[in-house]
Amino acid sequence: MTANPLRADPDQLDADRPPAVGPRAFTSRTEVAVAQAATLFEQLELEQAVALLQPALSADPAAREGWILLARIQLALDDAAAALDAADRAIQLDPGDPRPLALSSRALTVLRRHEEAVTLAYRAVIADPRNALWHDRVAWALLSADRQVADAEQAARTAIGLDPTEAHYYYTHGVTLDALGHLDQARQALLISLRMEPENPVAQHRLAMLNGEAERPAESKKRGWRLFGRKS
Repeated sequence: MTANPLRADPDQLDADRPPAVGPRAFTSRTEVAVAQAATLFEQLELEQAVALLQPALSADPAAREGWILLARIQLALDDAAAALDAADRAIQLDPGDPRPLALSSRALTVLRRHEEAVTLAYRAVIADPRNALWHDRVAWALLSADRQVADAEQAARTAIGLDPTEAHYYYTHGVTLDALGHLDQARQALLISLRMEPENPVAQHRLAMLNGEAERPAESKKRGWRLFGRKS
C-alpha cells in the first residue's frame, strides 16, 4: 500500500487499508471523491489521491472518512505533519473512533513526539480493545519511545492472541523480544512470521541480524531494535 515496502507498522495490513470500492449508491459529491481517492490509493497514485481529496474536504470539512483516508495517504507520502493534521480533524469529528487515534499516534511517532504517540495509541486500544491493530500500534509507539519495552512485548503478545493469523504481529513480537534481550524467543517469533510470509524482506533481515549474518545498525547495537524504513 505504501511507497516504501520496508515499513514495519500496521498500515501495511489489509485490515487497515481503505475498503475496496465496489458498486454502490453515493449520496454526495464528497462520497464520490473519497471513493475515487481510495481507488487511487490502492493503485499507489498517492499525489493524485491527495489532489482529489483536498478540495472535497475543503468543501465538506465534516467528512470524517475523507480525513481518515487523507491521513493514511499522507503517512504513505512520509508527510507526518500533514497526516497528523488530517487525523486530528477526524478525531475532532468523532473522538471515539480508534482509526484516527492510531493514525495520529503513528504520525506523532514519526515526528518523535513519543509521549503523545503512546497516549494516542492507548486511547485507540481503549476505544476498541478487541482489535489487534491498536495493540500493535501500542507496541511500536513504546519501542519508538525506547521505554517500557516489557509493556511493548505484552502489547505484541496481545495482538497475536487477538489475531494469530497475521504474520506482522509475530514480527512485532520478535522485535520486542529482541529489545528485551530474549534472542532465542525472538528468533522463534520471526521464524513463525516468515513461515506465514516467506518473502518478507524486513523479517528476513531482522532474523539475519539475530543470527549474526547481517550487521546491526549502530542504533540497533545500542538499543537492540530498529524500525526499518522509518525515521523514528
